[in-house]
Amino acid sequence: MPVESHTTGPPGGKAHPQVIPGTTPAKPPRFRRGWLLLTAPLAILASIYLGDLILSSDRVPRGVTAAGVPIGGMALSDAEARLRADVSPRVTRPIPVTFADERGDIDPTSAGLAVDWTATVSQAGAQPLNPLTRLASLFSTREIGVVSTADDTALTAALEDLDAKVAQDPVEGTVRFDGTKPVAVNPEAGRRLDVDAAAELVKSGWAAGDTIDLPVNELQPSTTASDVQAALDDIATPAVSAPLIITGDGDSVATIDEDVIAAALTFDIEDGDIVATVDEDVFADAARPQLAASETPLREATIDFAASPPAKVPSQDGRRIDYDATFSDLLDVLTGTGDRDIAAVYVDEPATFTTADIDALGPVQVIGEFQTSGFSGDSGVNIKRAAGAIDGIVVAPGETFSLNGATNPRTAANGYVEAGIILNGRPDSGVGGGVSQVATTLFNAAYFAGVELVEHQEHSYYISRYPAGREATVFGDAIDVKFRNDGPTPVQIQTTWTSGSVTVRLVGIKRYEVSSAQSPRSAPTSPRTITIPAGESCSAGGGAPGFTITDTRTLRDIVTGETRTESHTVRYDPIPKVVCGG
Repeated sequence: MPVESHTTGPPGGKAHPQVIPGTTPAKPPRFRRGWLLLTAPLAILASIYLGDLILSSDRVPRGVTAAGVPIGGMALSDAEARLRADVSPRVTRPIPVTFADERGDIDPTSAGLAVDWTATVSQAGAQPLNPLTRLASLFSTREIGVVSTADDTALTAALEDLDAKVAQDPVEGTVRFDGTKPVAVNPEAGRRLDVDAAAELVKSGWAAGDTIDLPVNELQPSTTASDVQAALDDIATPAVSAPLIITGDGDSVATIDEDVIAAALTFDIEDGDIVATVDEDVFADAARPQLAASETPLREATIDFAASPPAKVPSQDGRRIDYDATFSDLLDVLTGTGDRDIAAVYVDEPATFTTADIDALGPVQVIGEFQTSGFSGDSGVNIKRAAGAIDGIVVAPGETFSLNGATNPRTAANGYVEAGIILNGRPDSGVGGGVSQVATTLFNAAYFAGVELVEHQEHSYYISRYPAGREATVFGDAIDVKFRNDGPTPVQIQTTWTSGSVTVRLVGIKRYEVSSAQSPRSAPTSPRTITIPAGESCSAGGGAPGFTITDTRTLRDIVTGETRTESHTVRYDPIPKVVCGG
């Protein structure tokens, strides 16, 4: 049944609830008023937050600046218009930059720099949802820079030009010598403009109009000051502490002074280490004259053409200092604590062409000789000049002789005069005319000497005073006479001349019996006629037919009796008929 409750207490007094045994009284709502006081402000703030978020949803977040222009809180279109208005005047001005301790500027037009206005505003982002972030934006700013387009190649080129002003390669540490005093040269860092990072910095900050500090990277050398000190203490200083003594055979001694040691000692960088190098040739050059008396020079058997008549010179076995072997431990000796005295290492050098070898070849004699004649007085001047230039020249074994090399330049300054030549089938004149007579005479002397005929060229037209198919000419540097001494002993060129003839002899040791044979003339060609107008210099001529001929040289080895032949075919052009006064 229902439980009744009632209150008791004095009349008009405060009622007290009557608790019936076996029941739990209900608790009164003690905190209802406090909860209302707390939730009401939160509801108000939430309403403000939501209202602000809705109202600003199409605007740039508050506190945003681009290129220093405040666009926060603006509608997107208004922000772009404001940005264009404030930034556009800057975009054609030179961009001031600093880099290291240098100043410069970049032409934005040349670098293709331009602002993407819409993308710049867009990069501000959407409205932040975090209430704290939105609250903080009321009291702070956020610079977003600009979105730029650029000609990357041109911008990179402009930055590389700036880099050239500051670029310094790192200087590696080393040791140098001031006379005989070693001096430490400590390493120094280098620097280079960080072109890639600088390009990004310029793209984002150039439109602000402020000076941009471009990043510069420091380039560290691979060596350190301690490396330099070690090279100084361990190598350079002990190396020049005293002279080096080289003892040779007998009483020969060479003293290498400290200044020579300093000149020969250098320091290089290898794989990041300071490495000492000794130029052994400097030591050898200093020691060689002091130890020369202890050596025996090698001499191959040869011919002395200074003697009259030329005579054979016997061979001599040599004994010389092997400086590579002598200096094999040179740096260790220079930097060690032991004696600074090394012994010269000698090697024997036996002659490869001995006295017995040269005696077996036969006597020194004329091995090839030829004479030509029939030239004018002015040509004779040039013939004498060229023959005199080659007289007495000795051609060593294996050496190639060049007539042009011995007589050029054939100019008036060198004693040559104008003389007759043949030009385009007609008589003409030129400085050095007539030297072809020396060319033919020399060629034939070499031909009969049995040496190797390296180069020659015949005249275009056959000249009757020369052997057909066995003659030669020269012209400037283009046409030459060359032969190679392919024998084991030297050959000397000897020349004599008179007013009417020139003779060339090759003197040495004869190796071959040489003979010459010519084929019959064949394939004749008729001359053409050239008419020279009246009044022009002219020398009439009946002309001559052209033809083909083959010359064969036969060489029989005097020692072995073996024979070989060499054939050479020449095609002569016909000599034109010249008619004067036509």
